[in-house]
Amino acid sequence: MLTFLNLVQVVLYIALLGLLGQGILYVLAGAKRDSNFFYKLLQVVGKPFTAMVRKLTPKRVADQHVPIVTFLLLLIIYVVVTFEKINLCVAANMVGCR
Repeated sequence: MLTFLNLVQVVLYIALLGLLGQGILYVLAGAKRDSNFFYKLLQVVGKPFTAMVRKLTPKRVADQHVPIVTFLLLLIIYVVVTFEKINLCVAANMVGCR
């Protein structure tokens, strides 16, 4: 179970960093972000998660807000997984948890 939680945490961490980088480049690159190679690369990293959130959110949520909603949702899930990992680690009395 600990291995599964570690795997989920790593996947969420990569997605969160991709969305954070995309947000930073959104601000820094401005209107030229569509021609920026790294912005497009970070869009590819976050695309599966933003597509899933786009399907879950109502249509009145603007497309430009979906990455922000995705980031916040993934951040909440990441915190929950981290606490579950800590609980599992403490419950098993692992030496590394102390």
